[in-house]
Amino acid sequence: MPTSDNDPPPVYREIAEELRAAITSGRLSDGDRVPGENDLMKRYGVARATARQALSVLINEGIVVPIRGSGVYVRAFRPLRRHGPKRLSRELWGDGRAIWQADAGDRPFETDSVEIDEVPAQPHVARALSLPDQAPVLRRRRRYRLDERPMQLATSYLPRELVHGTAIAEVDTGPGGIYARLAELGHAPAHFTEEIRVRMPTPAEIEALSLSAGTPVLDVLRTALTDDRVAVELNEMTLDGSAYVLQYDFEA
Repeated sequence: MPTSDNDPPPVYREIAEELRAAITSGRLSDGDRVPGENDLMKRYGVARATARQALSVLINEGIVVPIRGSGVYVRAFRPLRRHGPKRLSRELWGDGRAIWQADAGDRPFETDSVEIDEVPAQPHVARALSLPDQAPVLRRRRRYRLDERPMQLATSYLPRELVHGTAIAEVDTGPGGIYARLAELGHAPAHFTEEIRVRMPTPAEIEALSLSAGTPVLDVLRTALTDDRVAVELNEMTLDGSAYVLQYDFEA
């Protein structure tokens, strides 16, 4: 039978809300064990299935994480605020700082799993970079971690003839990263476009980002263009949807 707007929420949601309140208030902090199914059954007088549903709500939200054979624990990770315009400003990478510094501040971050190769451009890559189909491009794949937690996968594509044999083809691109090196080559990014969509992750992404069950990912597709509107990079990013706040500022 369908429920009306005036019906009380299911018991498992009430239990989940009480546990969530305990976490947000600090009564349960990062690393604390959350009451398990048996504890919830005794405390609320509910069936095991109801207790399990309550915990599943928080697990799917990424607030808690189950550890096999041990229990369910709080994962109170402070989301990373990703400020679109600020992080891509010429002032940042022009001064030799990494884009990540605009987001992470003093929190420790690192880039790992860097892979570089040259591949034929897939149709969508060729279109974005205004290249012929199958034209050779440099591909840079890497993973980013914050507070030792995997946060983002990123793959950049750049025209091979533009960057072959340069520092952009090296694991360490130097201060300021790719954009600073493009500027030295006379192709400084001056405009950026980003498209964002939300979806559920693939099995490979779940493993690479250590995602909890039910956690979505954000796909960010960014194109960097010069003053003459020549595309010099296409960057495909996959972000842990539970770990980011996206901020964009606009003038009225």
